[in-house]
Amino acid sequence: MGALNNAIMVRPFLKWAGGKRQLLHVIKALLPPQIENYNYVEPFIGAGALLFELKPQKAIINDSNSQLITTYKAIKNDIDELIELLNIHQNNNCKEYYYEIRSQDRNSSVFNKLSDVEKAARLIFMNKTCYNGLYRVNSKGLFNVPYGKYKNPKICEENVLRSVHRYFSLNCVEIMNADFSCITKSISSNSFVYFDPPYHSPSNTNFTGYQADGFSEKDQLRLRDDYIQLAERGVKCLLSNADTPFIREIYANKKFEIFTISAKRCINSDASLRGDVNEVIIKNWV
Repeated sequence: MGALNNAIMVRPFLKWAGGKRQLLHVIKALLPPQIENYNYVEPFIGAGALLFELKPQKAIINDSNSQLITTYKAIKNDIDELIELLNIHQNNNCKEYYYEIRSQDRNSSVFNKLSDVEKAARLIFMNKTCYNGLYRVNSKGLFNVPYGKYKNPKICEENVLRSVHRYFSLNCVEIMNADFSCITKSISSNSFVYFDPPYHSPSNTNFTGYQADGFSEKDQLRLRDDYIQLAERGVKCLLSNADTPFIREIYANKKFEIFTISAKRCINSDASLRGDVNEVIIKNWV
């Protein structure tokens, strides 16, 4: 958000369900004035499109997906080794190699022997080569997306990774792996919070395979309760979610403003749900 940071060209290094790059112009128009004066907090970081667009000097980013957070930390702390490993994956990429790498989490003794950097390289490799860029795990938490048919996927985007590493190195960005409620309870009043949780999906076919235990309607209600508490404390927040009757009902609050937007979604386990879909952005201040 400062002049130095604006010179750093950083962008998401992963394909991610519900990524916000195409909606940045809408989200930025709803941000509070002088956003650069706020501490930035994002409890569901995902691919980090808004973080990398704003490039705040002080931020807390979090996600419950431990493998994703391991990857962020590897970019911050072990960039050279990560790039070296990704180049190995790039040179070996094929269908058979993909399934060999994917199978590592089927054997806990094998997976637990991997270093955090190796786990990070594994996630990026599979993300760049799996079918439709879909991150999905089964009930046991095992990545279960088949191999994609890409002619020449960019597995190691070194310039992007080094730009993200440089941004992390030059700024105070705390990277956490916790439930969102652990993040929200300690947020100061001079913070801005952007919530981009797993979207509500009544048919359970959307992105609920993001974590083995999913993100239920009970979790959506917990998040709503935290959102109300933050509003009462004067913490400015925006929240994105699916445009469903359930979401509109639980956020029906005279203190909230709900904006309807259209987004093109290319990543979904159900092909019928790809394409243009309505989403909501909920603002908790007037």
